[in-house]
Parts: sequence; structure tokens; C-alpha cells
Amino acid sequence: MSDPERPEGRRRERLRRAAVRADSHPAALRASHWVRSRLPGDSRFGDPLSTAGPEGFQVVGRRVSELQPGRASAAHELGLAALQVWQELSEASGRGRGSEEVTLLFADLVGFSSWALEAGDEACVELLRAVGARTDSAIRDADGAVVKRLGDGVMATFGGADRALEAVFDLRGRLTEIEIDGYRPRMRFGIHCGRPRKLGGDYYGVDVNTAARIMDAADPDQVLVSQPGCAELDQARYRLGRPKRLKAPGAPEDLRVVAVEPTS
Repeated sequence: MSDPERPEGRRRERLRRAAVRADSHPAALRASHWVRSRLPGDSRFGDPLSTAGPEGFQVVGRRVSELQPGRASAAHELGLAALQVWQELSEASGRGRGSEEVTLLFADLVGFSSWALEAGDEACVELLRAVGARTDSAIRDADGAVVKRLGDGVMATFGGADRALEAVFDLRGRLTEIEIDGYRPRMRFGIHCGRPRKLGGDYYGVDVNTAARIMDAADPDQVLVSQPGCAELDQARYRLGRPKRLKAPGAPEDLRVVAVEPTS
């Protein structure tokens, strides 16, 4: 170990301090953040959510995050930038995804926030309880599982798109039973089939984001299904609209969605 009192030790200490100052300089930090924002992949890769899992880039990401020096560091950010690209390449080649095909359903209430501002907390809680009870029943009756609640919405999984549609059309009928302070709940629905990553009781990845974007594109009472989900549907039971490209940030550019309704 160098003695800081000796010339060589003092020289090394000066170099170390200069390196730390350069690594923490605001301009260097801005540059590292700019690089990460321009690279493919998740520019926030490195937090506990993005590094959870057994994949190589996740394991290394956890180790790099643990080495965070107690200060902002451009070198640390650039190290995560390399892992960010590794993650993106793994996702693009199919690695980093789950091993099982899952049908994802996202649904939320239309116009709820505007109504809630006038209705007050008590009416809002009453409505959410009524909608939640019917949502749970419809999903459970179709052999689905609620993954999590999202404010006035829900995320659920099913063993196939046909089961998800059974839940949706059942739920639409049950919602007609509800009216609170002049508000009749209406929902919009997005369904997508893929192989999301499962972490604990939740799911993550591009397929989850795609399912949420599909829901966002739906009109009130409308059910939009991605073409991968439509491929397995019984054409005798459902009317399928014309496929349209999903224009949404983060969604695959070639993804098409279809409006689906029951034949009777």
C-alpha cells in the first residue's frame, strides 16, 4: 500500500482525487445520461425492478448497482449503459422473456376520474367496490387470475384469449347492474398473448407494456385484441373487425389489433 507521505503516494492520491472529480463532474454526468437516453433498451436499467431475475444481464446489473459509490458517477452510468444494451439484445432475441405463453388482459373505467371529482370519496369507494367484486367474479369464472389492481383498472392473466374474452363479455353485462350518483361504469379492454417475465406474483416486459397500450387505444366498451391473440379464436363465436396497426409508444411497429365482439 502506498504511503501518502511519500512523493509517489501523494502523486497517486492527487490522481485519484482528480479522477473522482472528473467522474462526478456535472458535465460528465449529463453526458452519461444523454448516452443512456439514446441507446436502445431501458435507460433506467439498474434499479431493483429491472435487475430482478436470473438472466445474465440482471445478475451483473445487481452486482454493478451494489458497487454504486456513495455519489453520482458517470463511470457507473456508462457501465449500466452497456448492460442496458445487453438487456435489449436479449429481449430482441427472445431471451429474458418468460418460458410460458400467457394471455394478458388490461381493463379500466372510462370517465371515472372526471366523475370522481364531483362525486366525492364515499361514492367513489362504493363504485370501486361494486366494480371490483364483479370484475373478480368474471375473471375467476373464466379461470383467470387477477395480477394487480391499477387504480380504477385491473391486470389479469388467462390460459388463452378465448378465456379472456369470456371474462370481458361477462363483465360488460355485469356492469349494467351498477349505477351510483348518475354514473354507469363503462370499461375499455386490451388483450395480448405473449411470454412476459414473471417476478414473484407480477409480470414485466414488452408484452405487458404492449397489452396496456392496446387497452389505451380502445374506445369505451370496446375490446381490442392483438393479432397473436386472434389467431387462436373460434371464428364461429366472435366477430372480428379489420386489423389496424397499433400506433403507440413502446409497442412493436408491426403489431396489429382487432376489435372483437361476440356473434350473439
